[in-house]
Amino acid sequence: MDECQRTLLAGLESLHLSLSKEQIAQLLYFIELIDKWNKVFNLTAIRDKKDMVRLHLLDSLAVHPFIDAERIIDIGTGAGLPGIPLAVCFPGKNFTLLDSNAKKTRFVQQAVLELKLKNVTAAHSRVEDYQPEQPFNIAITRAFASLVDIVQLTEHLLRKDGVLLAMKGQIPEEELTEISTEKSIISLKVPGVEAERCLIRVVPAKSNEENKLLALD
Repeated sequence: MDECQRTLLAGLESLHLSLSKEQIAQLLYFIELIDKWNKVFNLTAIRDKKDMVRLHLLDSLAVHPFIDAERIIDIGTGAGLPGIPLAVCFPGKNFTLLDSNAKKTRFVQQAVLELKLKNVTAAHSRVEDYQPEQPFNIAITRAFASLVDIVQLTEHLLRKDGVLLAMKGQIPEEELTEISTEKSIISLKVPGVEAERCLIRVVPAKSNEENKLLALD
């Protein structure tokens, strides 16, 4: 067993996440693909594969308890993060991975093909221009933009009862003051990562308005 596999297995145990041998093999192969393509496409600044396991795979999978709906869009997915690890983890849910960078979208398409993921669609578009056939239950982002910009840019992608999940490092206190809609802060613990991580859960304004109307009834 190599170091990457040991790191992944220990991390999955810490996250109380039970995956099959096939899913674990897919995650490790995904790291191999990032490492291979990184040399040409510069997908990520992280070059060490063991660090990729911690900072890409386990960081992505730390949000798994909150992926509780069927249709998810990953905004600014880059190299397919957190979308591809989550899609491996949840083969019964549908993921759309959106990015405006053509090279990164090509990588995601190739990774989806090689990993044989039937539940992932890669989309090359700016978020404000993307018009899905059906709105999503969850929009998730990882290091994409400021919180207020994320809320505004993703609102048209969500169902009325949909939620935005923004993965952040330290709690963005100043950004939170600019958000008037319902929100909650969830602390995340990523195995092997000392830096702070949190998840900001935002309910869009249209959902808040609908809830107010229901309360009045």
